[in-house]
Amino acid sequence: MSAPNEITPNQLIRLLGTPEAPVVVDVRIDADFDDDPCLVPTAIRIPHRDLPAIQDAARGGKIVVTCQKGKKLSQGVVAWLRADGTDAEYLGGGNLGWRDSGMPCVPAAAVPARSEGATLWVTRHRPKIDRIACPWLIRRFVDPQARFLFVSPGEVADVADRFGATPFDIEGTFWSHRGDRCTFDTMVEEFALDLPALHSLAAVVRAADTNRHDLVPQAAGLLAISVGLSRQYRDDHQQLSAGMTLYDALYRWARDGQNEGHDWPASRG
Repeated sequence: MSAPNEITPNQLIRLLGTPEAPVVVDVRIDADFDDDPCLVPTAIRIPHRDLPAIQDAARGGKIVVTCQKGKKLSQGVVAWLRADGTDAEYLGGGNLGWRDSGMPCVPAAAVPARSEGATLWVTRHRPKIDRIACPWLIRRFVDPQARFLFVSPGEVADVADRFGATPFDIEGTFWSHRGDRCTFDTMVEEFALDLPALHSLAAVVRAADTNRHDLVPQAAGLLAISVGLSRQYRDDHQQLSAGMTLYDALYRWARDGQNEGHDWPASRG
């Protein structure tokens, strides 16, 4: 039986990728991190002694703290947080237990540097599929505080240079299409997010984004909804906000609902 303030890898992975996911803070010492520079998805690194910063990171919500083995560092931080009224749990087994459970670990080197607590990304304005799906993936599995800039296609490179942003879904950049795969595929691969649900979702995004609706039956529907959202919202950030809800639903379908059908009359389903 797990401790009252412990969360298991299986419990945490069910929350990650959803709007209900907790803030994850990695308090490993530098030597342990250097031995295995990978992160639980969405985790940010904060020294275990910087307790006010850890509490600030919780933003008044639930927080999960992880260290190398789920022992003194994470349990000590969680005890301090809970004593101060913060809803906090430690990850059972720590990062080693997470990896041993077969859970995805994001290579820290793949995550762009943060500025003012968030990664900054830039792409073309008027997004439809890949440029909404990729921000969803980043916010749900890499950096929940990530910021996105939408600019004219010809200005992406200069904006990236002047503002220190990472360009994506732009031809000739690292975070872009590769062969017959789209930018969403690239991000799933580079962030090592080896989850069956994400692979299923990637197939839908790829088919819709590259106009190959024969690959999966959901592609045409995703294209139709994406075009509708782009016509409904003139503001790209309002569209992104609506798109987050769309991809939250698609992720839950990919994770839990692919075998569910619907028919009429209801007695047939």
